[in-house]
Amino acid sequence: MPIVDGTSLVYTVQQGNTLYSIASNIGGTVPLLVEANAVYPPVTDPYLIFPGQVLVISKPGNRQVHHIVSTGDTLNKISRRYSTSVSLLQGINPSITNPNLLYPNQVLQVPALIYLVEQGDTLNKIAQRFGISLSTLLEANRQRPGISPDVVYPGYQLIIPLPTSTNIVVFNPLPGTIIREGQKLRGFARAFEGTILYRIMDENDRIVTEESPIQTTAGAPAYGSFSTSIIFNQQPTTPSGELWVYTRSPRDGSIQDFVSLPVLF
Repeated sequence: MPIVDGTSLVYTVQQGNTLYSIASNIGGTVPLLVEANAVYPPVTDPYLIFPGQVLVISKPGNRQVHHIVSTGDTLNKISRRYSTSVSLLQGINPSITNPNLLYPNQVLQVPALIYLVEQGDTLNKIAQRFGISLSTLLEANRQRPGISPDVVYPGYQLIIPLPTSTNIVVFNPLPGTIIREGQKLRGFARAFEGTILYRIMDENDRIVTEESPIQTTAGAPAYGSFSTSIIFNQQPTTPSGELWVYTRSPRDGSIQDFVSLPVLF
C-alpha cells in the first residue's frame, strides 16, 4: 500500500507564496509539490496557488505528519480537520503550553498518514480501506487543490486521519497495513495508572492475540508513550482483521477509549 514515507507537512498557503518559495523555505521540491497537490490542468493553471489553500509537503525524515499552524488556527479547528480531540493534540505536543494560544508557523504532530493515490483509486475505496468515512476524508483535505468527491488523481497525496479516541492514538502499525508477530505497537495514551490493553481478531472472530496489557510511560492526567512487541497467541485464519487498543473501567471492567484499526496478516 503506497503510504508516503518520510516527514509530511500540512501547510496553508500565505499571501505572496509561490511553489518555489514554499519548497525553498519549508521543504520538498516544486515538481513534487505540483504532483502531490494536483497543481496542474485541468485542476488549475500550472503552478497557480492561492492564499488559504492547504498543501501537503513531503520530505525525507521519520514517518510523521505535522500541521504548520497558520493565522487563525485554533486547536478546535485543527482537531476537527484530523477528526481527533483537543486533549489528545495537546497531550502529544508538549510545545502547547496554553491550549488557547498557538503561534503562526508552530509545528504540531497530528494523528494522520499520507496516502499516495494510485490508478483506479476512488475516495470511497480509500476511505473504506482505512476504516474512515468519506466525510472524514473530505474534511481532512478541505481547502486543498484537486480535491473532489468524484475525481482523484494518481500521484496525489491524501491526508488520512488515524483512528483515535479522546485518550489513545496508535502511530504504528498504520491502519490497513500488514502486521506480523514481533512488530512494534506504538502510540500515546492517557490512562489510569498508565495501563492500556490490546487485542487482535481476524475476520472469523478468531482471537489472534488475547487481551494483553501495555504500560505507558506516564499515568493520567498525562499522556504517556507506549511501545510493545506484538504477540500472536494463534495464527489468523483470514487475510484481514482488527487491532483493538483500549482501556477498561476500574469500576465495572467495561471497555473504554476504544480504538480499532483494520489490519492485514
